[in-house]
Amino acid sequence: MGITVLPDQREQSFLGYPVAHDLDNLDAHVAVLGIPFGKPYRPEGMANPQSEGPAAVRAASRRILLAHDHYDFDLGGPVLDGRDVKIVDCGNAAADMNDHDAHYRNAEAAVRKIVAAGAMPIVIGGDHGVPIPVFRGIEDLGPITLVHVDAHLDWRDDVNGEPEGYSSPIRRASEMDHIGEIFQIGMRSVGSARIDEVEAAKAYGAHIYTSYDVHDNGIESVLADIPDGQNYYLTIDADGVDPSVMPGTLALAPGGLTYHQMRKLIHGLVAKGRVVGMDIVEIAPVNDVNQLTCIAAGRMICNLIGAGARAGYFD
Repeated sequence: MGITVLPDQREQSFLGYPVAHDLDNLDAHVAVLGIPFGKPYRPEGMANPQSEGPAAVRAASRRILLAHDHYDFDLGGPVLDGRDVKIVDCGNAAADMNDHDAHYRNAEAAVRKIVAAGAMPIVIGGDHGVPIPVFRGIEDLGPITLVHVDAHLDWRDDVNGEPEGYSSPIRRASEMDHIGEIFQIGMRSVGSARIDEVEAAKAYGAHIYTSYDVHDNGIESVLADIPDGQNYYLTIDADGVDPSVMPGTLALAPGGLTYHQMRKLIHGLVAKGRVVGMDIVEIAPVNDVNQLTCIAAGRMICNLIGAGARAGYFD
C-alpha cells in the first residue's frame, strides 16, 4: 500500500493516537502521514536531515500535548473539547532506494486514500518537495486556495534538472487545475528565487506577503485578503517561522512569523471556510534546540485539529 513503519515509529505514534496502516479500510476524521523524502532522493549515507522530521515530531509528542483532557489555552479548553474525533497515525509513505519516484507515487496514493475515506490529511515532512504529491492527492477536494508559509518563494521550474524538488512546489501547484488562488506569506532574505521566478509568480497572480508586511500590518491583514468560504490547504515550511520559534531547519532567516501569528492564521482560516489539509516540512532535527521546532510543529497541528473540531469539521 506504500506505507511503512520505521523502527523508531513502533514505539511512538503522533500524540499517542492509534496507528492505522490499512488505508483501504480507514475510519478516521484526521490522518497523520509522514513523508520523509522529497526529490531527489538521497542515496544511503548522504545527509538528509529533514528525513528525520516525522520521527522527531512523533518523539516530541509528550511535550506537544501532555494529556488530551487537559486545558489547552491555545484553544480555550481540551483539544477536542469533548467531541468524538477519530485521529490516527498512518505511519510513513514508503521509499525505494532504487526508484526515486516511488516515494512520491506512494505518498500520492496514500493521500488519495485518506481523502477518499473522508479524513483530513496532516503531513509531516521531509523537505518542501514533499507537498507536490500531496497537492496531487487532494485533487478531488478542489478548487483549493493554497496558503503557503515560507521564507522562500519556491517557484523554480527545476533545480539541476529536477522539477519536483524543494524549490519548486508552488510552481508545480500553480500548474494543477484544482489549485486556484495562491497566498504566500513570510517571504524574506535570499533563497533560490531569481527575478524570473518572482515575475512568474506575479504573472500567475500569486499574492506575496513578506514577513515584514505581516509584522507591520498584522496577520489579520492577510486573512482579510483571503476569500471566505473556500477550501484551503496550508503548507508550512519551518523556515517561514522565526528561528526563535523553529530553529531546527537548514535555511535560517531572521524575521519570520511568530508562533502567535501562526496560531491566528490557522484559526482564521478555519473560521473563514474549510481547511482540507496541512503539511509542515523542512524540519531538520539535527539543528533543533530542546525539541522546540518539533513542539511548535505539533502545537500548530493541535491548533488545526482543535479549531476544526470547534467549527464542526468532524461532526
